[in-house]
Amino acid sequence: MITVYDARGEAMVIDAASAPATIPEDIVWIDMLRPDRAEDHMIERYLQIEIPTREDLKDIEPSSRMYTTPDAVFMTASLVCRADSGHPDITDVAFVLARGKLITVRYDEPKAFDLFRAGLPRIVGGCSNGALMLARLFETISDRTAEILEQAVASLDKLSQQVFGDRTQSKRRPPHYLEARLLDVASHHRLVAKTRDSLASLSRVLTFLYTVPALQETREAKELCRTVTRDVQSLTEHASFIFGNITFLLDASLGLISVEQNAIIKIFSIASVVFLPPTLVASLYGMNFEVMPELHWTYGYPMALVAMVVSAIVPFYIFRWKGWL
Repeated sequence: MITVYDARGEAMVIDAASAPATIPEDIVWIDMLRPDRAEDHMIERYLQIEIPTREDLKDIEPSSRMYTTPDAVFMTASLVCRADSGHPDITDVAFVLARGKLITVRYDEPKAFDLFRAGLPRIVGGCSNGALMLARLFETISDRTAEILEQAVASLDKLSQQVFGDRTQSKRRPPHYLEARLLDVASHHRLVAKTRDSLASLSRVLTFLYTVPALQETREAKELCRTVTRDVQSLTEHASFIFGNITFLLDASLGLISVEQNAIIKIFSIASVVFLPPTLVASLYGMNFEVMPELHWTYGYPMALVAMVVSAIVPFYIFRWKGWL
């Protein structure tokens, strides 16, 4: 699907079956969502440039992700998509500046594009050219990334409370409670890792974009690009800080699991030590030797029971006195 926008944000959908002979001159942004080859050829015919394919977007070589030709500037950035779901991912989006227009080629739907389309008509003065449109779009992408990190911080704060619990309550955790929290930590780890990858990609693209002559010719776009670059650097540092918190939460969860397991092992160890002396007494008087005077005592059986109880109680109180219980 191809949607075109003018400087004021007015949209129009075009397709290859009923394509106009030429694209209107007031069109500033051409958004190509999951285009097929017919739609690629249509835009190539309009602008006399080569549209990147899905295979081109997957190329990881820097020279293939950012380059210029006599007619256009090509950039590919990795953006976070489906961040609000439980399965965030990275999608590659191509940004092309050609003949004063911005062309975006994408095969997924990052939320930043929906936010930008919704806010485009509210931009004072509109976006007069593709370079300014691209700078505004990157500003929205940066704002959306900041929103993702803010949501991650709020979720991690709740998760931290669940892991460490309320110290005023002595209620025991249900079985496998912390193991379930490890899955939540892994989910946050994936989201923040994807966001860091996206920020690194945006930083490279913005550095390259700042040197593009089409951007340097528009003062507003140039200043906006400089501001977005600083925002991306700040967000990268913030993402690293959040990543450190996630690592701490992961280590703390594993440590608490080990503490709970050690407590269980300690209970079994103490129980075995407590019941060891009574077992020894019972073993002594369970032997079948003929010469055992205690076997003929009238109070031999009660005395054996008392000896077993005392031998169990004494170690128990010794452990309590030592603070091991």
